[in-house]
Amino acid sequence: MDNWDEIRTAYNVARIGTVSGAAEILGVHHATVIRHIDALEERLGVKLFQRHARGYSPTEAGEDLLRVAQATDDQFSQLSGRIKGRGNDVSGELIVTSLDGQGHLFVPVLAEFQRLHPEIIVRYLTGNRLFRLEYGEAHVAIRAGNIPDQPDNVVQPFMTHQFAMYASKMYVERHGMPDSEEDYANHRFISMDDRNTRAPFLKWLHETVPSHCIVFRSDDIHAQRRAIKDGAGIGFAPIQHAEETEGLIQVCPPRPEWESPLWLVTHMDLHRTTKVQAFLSFLKDQAKTWQTP
Repeated sequence: MDNWDEIRTAYNVARIGTVSGAAEILGVHHATVIRHIDALEERLGVKLFQRHARGYSPTEAGEDLLRVAQATDDQFSQLSGRIKGRGNDVSGELIVTSLDGQGHLFVPVLAEFQRLHPEIIVRYLTGNRLFRLEYGEAHVAIRAGNIPDQPDNVVQPFMTHQFAMYASKMYVERHGMPDSEEDYANHRFISMDDRNTRAPFLKWLHETVPSHCIVFRSDDIHAQRRAIKDGAGIGFAPIQHAEETEGLIQVCPPRPEWESPLWLVTHMDLHRTTKVQAFLSFLKDQAKTWQTP
């Protein structure tokens, strides 16, 4: 049916028996109720009600409509109850998004959260595109860079992602350690192939290191980190990841201009649900153990 409002109006008239009673329940003017009934009868080509002094009595067709509308109303009520119940449970899908290369931070947290709440199904989605929270593409988005400004989102500062330059022991044994920025011209570096990257530390690298010294280039962050570990050159890595990777030597410590703020973003319609609040609280508690400024 094209217009559920008209059916809902007719259902309430049939259920209550008067235009004024239905108007009060629906919160509309009685003229609106009459207009809906007239429009629905004209569209169906049949009389749904007998009009009399005491009110409206459904015809045989009206009784059919009443039964169908009653069943639909009951299904909506059941659906509403299930949805509200899910909102009070830590269960079902939990969709979390972040940039590529941040799994070393969030996968252990998600795994432990799932251990505590076995009915959770984790979906951890990564990529450079912005997942649309308003369309339900994610419950929690962890975003980097400037503060997100999409409407209807709740944005909370989370942490500062620190980066430093690293080389493997294998690289240092072969090429030594640079003793200054001027010495970078005598070394080999790893970076993204896309020079238009927004990452502040990689912008700095392309501005500081001669282009011919950037000898390993890949837009796959995991490939970059593996190349650092395998001695292909010097490159950037998050300090948390480097500490967990055996055989890396810090070439240059973190600098403020290389930092990237991280934000926790949720849609206002889901922000207060039990599941989302439980995960946000757990994530923040776990992050206290990470190295932050």
